[in-house]
Amino acid sequence: MARTRSAALMLEPAPPGAAPAATASATAGGDAADAGDTTRRIVESITTAIIERRLQPGTRLVEQQIADIFQVSRTLVRQALNQLSRDHLVTLEPARGAFVARPSVEEARQVFEVRKMVEAALVRRLCAVITDAQVAELRRHLHAERDAVRRTDVGGRTRLLADFHVLLARQLGNEVLAQLLADLLSRSSLIALMYQSAHSAEHSQDEHVAIVDALERRDARAAVRLLEGHLGNVERNLRLHPREHDLAAALRG
Repeated sequence: MARTRSAALMLEPAPPGAAPAATASATAGGDAADAGDTTRRIVESITTAIIERRLQPGTRLVEQQIADIFQVSRTLVRQALNQLSRDHLVTLEPARGAFVARPSVEEARQVFEVRKMVEAALVRRLCAVITDAQVAELRRHLHAERDAVRRTDVGGRTRLLADFHVLLARQLGNEVLAQLLADLLSRSSLIALMYQSAHSAEHSQDEHVAIVDALERRDARAAVRLLEGHLGNVERNLRLHPREHDLAAALRG
């Protein structure tokens, strides 16, 4: 849309008193940048709502309603939904619209398999290069996690527990890896909404502390073992096996 408008401005004859072509082109560029910022804001808002469990899997995302909330055109909303679809957070269904994705059991298993491979290599590498200042940064993050858990701040603790893993990637200075993990963690949040049983946030937070302790000792073997154990515990707390509908058991409570 922005490219078409820019091209039209360059091809149409300028009316008397019009701004010079360079100025018009700059204005179009500014409009495109504003549109890009708005699209990102919508994407980030929906993603955060998913991570913080305010949007449930299967929730319908009505274009006009989102446009009204953000005071933007439906075109920009459609662009945001298309991006979320590429990120596997939204499903676009012909003639029905957009819905928060509902990951399958097999997808859930695959996401955790990828996380284990990626994050094990991450902590092994981080052990070799982590600084005392970075350890202190992780300790501050753990303090924020603990406060959110104690306050029973479900949205805050969910976000912070996920951000811990992204922070590890950022400490390597690898933004591509950090973005990959952020995408995987967003999908993990969707999976947790569908399949997670009563899971102890306190336990996850304790496991994060143990991982940082190993990183501080520069003990790569322990850090990898603890990280794999942590992800394994999270996955085991997911009900990934289809429930059997046993009438007798149901009636007996």
